[in-house]
Amino acid sequence: MPDYAWPDAEHRRLIGRPAARVDAPLKVSGQARYTSDVKRPEMLFGKILRCPHPHARVVSIDTTAAEKMRGVKAVHVIQNAGSTIYWDGDDLVAVAAVDEPTAEDAIRAIKIKYEKMSHLVSDAEPDHDQCPLSIDDINDLLDDGWPGPQVAEEIRRYGLSANVPPETLVTLKGIGIDKVVLSAIQAASVHPAIESTRSRYQKAPPQMQGEPEKAFGEADVVAEGLYGSSVITHCCLESHGSISEWTDHEHLLVHMSTQNVSGIAGQMAEPLNVPAANIRVRQDHVGGGFGSKFAPDRWGVAGAKLSKKSGGKPVRTLLDRQEELKVAGSRASAYARVKVGAKKDGSLIAWQSQSWGTAGPSAGAMPPIPYVFDIPNRRTQHTAILNHIGPARPWRGSNHTQAAVITMCALDDLAAKLNRDPLDLFHKNMGLTGARQQTYREELEIAARLMEWKEKWRPRPETAPTGVVRGVGFSIHTGGGRGHASNCDLTIHPDGSISIKMGTQDIGTGTRTIISAVAAETLGVPMNWIAVSVGDTAYPASGGSGGSSTPGGVSATTRRAAVDARDILFAKVALSLHARPEELESANGRIQVKSSPPRSLSWKEACSKLGAIPITVRGKNPDRNAGPDLGSSGVGGVTMAEVEVDSETGIVKVRKMVAVQDCGLILNPKLVESSCRGALIMGISYALYEEKIMDQSTGQMLNPNLQFYRLAGLNDIPELIVHLMTGDGYDERGVIGVGEPPVISPGAAISNAVANAIGVRVPFLPLTPDRVLGALKRTDAT
Repeated sequence: MPDYAWPDAEHRRLIGRPAARVDAPLKVSGQARYTSDVKRPEMLFGKILRCPHPHARVVSIDTTAAEKMRGVKAVHVIQNAGSTIYWDGDDLVAVAAVDEPTAEDAIRAIKIKYEKMSHLVSDAEPDHDQCPLSIDDINDLLDDGWPGPQVAEEIRRYGLSANVPPETLVTLKGIGIDKVVLSAIQAASVHPAIESTRSRYQKAPPQMQGEPEKAFGEADVVAEGLYGSSVITHCCLESHGSISEWTDHEHLLVHMSTQNVSGIAGQMAEPLNVPAANIRVRQDHVGGGFGSKFAPDRWGVAGAKLSKKSGGKPVRTLLDRQEELKVAGSRASAYARVKVGAKKDGSLIAWQSQSWGTAGPSAGAMPPIPYVFDIPNRRTQHTAILNHIGPARPWRGSNHTQAAVITMCALDDLAAKLNRDPLDLFHKNMGLTGARQQTYREELEIAARLMEWKEKWRPRPETAPTGVVRGVGFSIHTGGGRGHASNCDLTIHPDGSISIKMGTQDIGTGTRTIISAVAAETLGVPMNWIAVSVGDTAYPASGGSGGSSTPGGVSATTRRAAVDARDILFAKVALSLHARPEELESANGRIQVKSSPPRSLSWKEACSKLGAIPITVRGKNPDRNAGPDLGSSGVGGVTMAEVEVDSETGIVKVRKMVAVQDCGLILNPKLVESSCRGALIMGISYALYEEKIMDQSTGQMLNPNLQFYRLAGLNDIPELIVHLMTGDGYDERGVIGVGEPPVISPGAAISNAVANAIGVRVPFLPLTPDRVLGALKRTDAT
């Protein structure tokens, strides 16, 4: 069995060493080619007509005028008359023309009649007292697993929106509805004058562990608070888009900005009615995705259909900034009213939370609260708000960021009520964090030293502050990071050149660099001898870049392929070196006998013995026949923040941030540190600035531009310190992705630092000046 295991620290030349990105020269010189840089012969320009209403029914569509316009080559109706629209900006009609102005003119010439419908774009705390139940609502509760007695209690509490006909009761009885529910329906009060909006609020059944009521009764201290994070967008600097062209009647070539090169063809095949094998997807570089670019989207499919209608000519369909912010995805909001109980010594014994949030038109799940800490007695309940704010998509760290804000801020408030340093409270309860408790202990100690926590932390002020005040806060987090399924072809050519082809993508995290380093380490050659090709469905399939899964996937498949190719080469040259294959090693660009290094061949000399046929092997991950597992899952991390708050203006400035992160075997610390710094900057953005602001009356987004949808800039970036946990106890776990975890805690850490500075909690992110001043006014009032 070949030895696929990672080399130990003593024998690593490249793994664990900082190396510059192999594509850095292309990027800094402006030569890296993104989707928007692709220019094809006779390329047409696609534009999308979007619905201006958040909730409407399409009555009629008339494209006649647009079709007759000079320069318009194709018109495609995406959603026909009779369709219901659920958010402002949804796609209706696509147009392809010889240039953008003509396409825009054609869009304006299309006539559409709408029947406007009532909308909801708020994610405010649900007020169920004004929402009587319909029969559909009752069925939803039962389908969601609510016990009959709890459904009956809801019916008694809120009443019904209409009388239930006797035949409906007979039907319900016939399908086995609990008798207690039927009795409650018959006895319920009816409120027909009240419009039932309960269907927009999907309340999940409570989740219980232990005995929370008893535990709260035994608690010496109980802290209660309100916490949450608003809806934000992905705001990719390179907007979504593609260039599609039919190379013949049955074959499509797509250049697309995506995180999922190998997965796009399968998603486009059915709507285009062609086999996935007939669709080739290409991408060189991508300017941000953060979870929003896994699908071709309706506009991507529409671009391919426009191309077909235009005789196969390339059609470029790229979203502008307004479209990107309005319809290309958002992170779900999450809020909670939390109660936490503890003993005098700080031991956590009880948790209760009522949470809510919106993922737009689909029901979002409850964040994993309480987060990281397995509090023994708890009761949680979540209400998903279905509204017309637009669809949510995975956002870097998924719902962990929201869970960290809710949990870590609640525990920080508990520490304040106990008049304890939150660092001591967390150490006291570290046993509740499970398998990674020792990692968290070590990380907290390191972070505290780097932040100078003991020198800077002070109890919260009891009176409203004046002038500029400082505070510190922190949060801990976890993450997955196991490598995804991946395949690659590695070829050693007779001239000594080495090529690797893999259908993965480099979303800016250094995928090409990782592949090059692992192959070069294994083959004993310099990194610049490795030619890496990614971003093409013509190459072996590899998973999408999400869930911090890419480093583990591509490194394992590269390692296995390189080991197999190397061992085949050893077998070819062993006779020339008067040795057995297992007695050889590859180092410093030479194949040599381990016990006698002077008996050697240069790499090119060894490869020349292949004759005319190169060595090509397929590497796979996972591969049960090629153990051991080269990666694992599960990491822990800590983020600390120091802030300044101007109590007169409410402006928050972050002055220092510390990230301490565990990520198993580190392939390239320079890349990991870069990812952590980027995560901290992204965290500052969502903690202080980012929010999708909706007009409640029109249902439209008020800030779909980079003037008012603000991101952190150079003046917002503080001192950033990153420490990576490595060495014994960490390297043995293999490669674990860390793209997401460092972005989880900054929001909670910054919120806790602000509370430490001003003495009061600002409940919701982002911590805008008006919210900070509002919290300070509440302090003044008390």
